[in-house]
Amino acid sequence: MSDIKKIKDEILNKLNADLNIESINQIKSELFGKKGKISNSFKNLGSLPTEERKKFASDLNFVKDELQEKINKKIQEIEIKEINSKLQNEKVDVTLPERNIVQGKIHPVSQVIDELSSIFSEIGFSVEEGPDVENEHYNFTALNTPDNHPARDMHDTFYLDDKKELLLRTHTSPVQVRTMLKGKPPFKIIAPGRTYRSDSDQTHAPMFHQVEGLHIDKNVNMGHLKGCLTYFIKSFFEVDKIKMRFRPSHFPFTEPSAEVDIGYELKDGKIVIGEGDRWLEILGCGMVHPNVLKNVKINLDNYQGYAFGIGIDRLAMLKYGINDLRAFFETDYRWLNHFGFDPLDVPSNYRGLSR
Repeated sequence: MSDIKKIKDEILNKLNADLNIESINQIKSELFGKKGKISNSFKNLGSLPTEERKKFASDLNFVKDELQEKINKKIQEIEIKEINSKLQNEKVDVTLPERNIVQGKIHPVSQVIDELSSIFSEIGFSVEEGPDVENEHYNFTALNTPDNHPARDMHDTFYLDDKKELLLRTHTSPVQVRTMLKGKPPFKIIAPGRTYRSDSDQTHAPMFHQVEGLHIDKNVNMGHLKGCLTYFIKSFFEVDKIKMRFRPSHFPFTEPSAEVDIGYELKDGKIVIGEGDRWLEILGCGMVHPNVLKNVKINLDNYQGYAFGIGIDRLAMLKYGINDLRAFFETDYRWLNHFGFDPLDVPSNYRGLSR
């Protein structure tokens, strides 16, 4: 308990300082990241004697909730301070003449969704959609996510009722379940859309966009998955060659599972995909877990397949040189005017959806 109190006192002292959002995000990562102090404390529970474990877990959860509440309150204070500053410094003189009408632009996220749909349509994928408000079964249980999985925790998932039966979907994988339940294999679909998780910093937002891919058929294997992703990455980043590696990972709904990295190098401060000896994680994938296929009543003797999930916002950042995810959702026309796309100026590599 002394270690927990030490962590708590140390963080509270830091929160009393004059901080900005970047500093708060560093503190959150220090506490709740994969190697954070709170996360590591939870991992060490198994090494404690049984009689001490329950009390230690209870104390740790109490401190975790208290620090989370303090951090959220600090974030609110900073945001209010920033808003007040903008209101003070960005006043509009209502006596000025009206501005000329300007033509809008296509948001980078919308542009990337169109590009993805176009690329995958060329190799036989169709586009499916599903509701943003999901039930617990489609979002977790049908996808082989156990009750004690961290993704179900209140700190990750936005639940809409006390029974935790309704929620804002945390990924677009429920679309795969809905598609397989309403039809018969083979399936070859992508599911782009909005997703929601309780997270916010320079590279994470409470709402973000994902595209899930699913291919179920006879004799589908990891080789087909690699070929599909190689084609997609080359087409999207407009490169002739790509260095790609699969690292073993774990997802409840795929087995085996892998994280996919692509090679890149930095030139004049910019990321150049397809060259160099650095590696960048870009997506997760794997062969669909047999339990998922059982849950949607697909015959395992005849069918198998692969699935993958890609962050659309992250792709837009990589391809178009955007370094802060939060700017995607701030509705600042100056930003959109810089990064947006002219609706009448179709990119040279754009294939259209007619194919």
